[in-house]
Amino acid sequence: MATVSCLVLLPYNGKGKRVRYPGSDFQSSFPEPMHIGIAEDDPDQQALLRLWLEDAQHSVGISGSVAQHIDTLKKERFDLLMIDWMLPDGTGADLLQWVRNNLGWEIPILVLTARDDEATVVAALKAGADDYVVKPPKPMELLARVEALGRRVRAHVLPVLRLGEFEIDIQRQRLLLNGVPVTLTQKEFDLSAYLFQNPGKLLSRDHLLNKIWGLNADVDTRTVDTHISRLRKKLGLDGSKGWKLVPVYGVGYRFERTG
Repeated sequence: MATVSCLVLLPYNGKGKRVRYPGSDFQSSFPEPMHIGIAEDDPDQQALLRLWLEDAQHSVGISGSVAQHIDTLKKERFDLLMIDWMLPDGTGADLLQWVRNNLGWEIPILVLTARDDEATVVAALKAGADDYVVKPPKPMELLARVEALGRRVRAHVLPVLRLGEFEIDIQRQRLLLNGVPVTLTQKEFDLSAYLFQNPGKLLSRDHLLNKIWGLNADVDTRTVDTHISRLRKKLGLDGSKGWKLVPVYGVGYRFERTG
């Protein structure tokens, strides 16, 4: 028998405002709001999830397919992912595999599924999900599970790195130079953060490629050189700001303090 997923739409009160669904006024007890990435193709469910999460002071980014979500993840960093098990161009398992192979196991993932059979739940958890919610979701349960996953992540929050004129906030994905935020792509930030965490070490191109782009990345070591060149320009890593990226012929780079 096919499983039917139903969604309760929130009616308007005649004054241009949507009537609150029971539980939508859930107040987050979590100390900091999270930025949550959602992969969901149904527009009504997208709107409902956005309403509940934003009411709880979280921010959201929504994609409607596996391909669109992967493209978003390459550009934007989220604190938590919420993935529908069935998407137009693939399954939640496809997306979970990509995330775990390319972004690692630190980011928590909550799967939304219209199927509550044991086989589907087991498949989601084995594919890399941390938790699951059966559709249609109950607002207070969904938000409670989001907070529980968030607490688990925040228990391992990395400290802010401060090295001379630089401040690197790995958790917030932000790099400041003399107190001013520097605009970086996701890979530029990941690479700069890794360099600042490994000063003085000889880092080969292959090592940096595997660490930042992943073992299965469809790029070569020239990508590393290109990103290193961009960081030199954007961050002044030529010695003028106290740090220098030194090329080591035939091997890679060493990140050294000059001051």
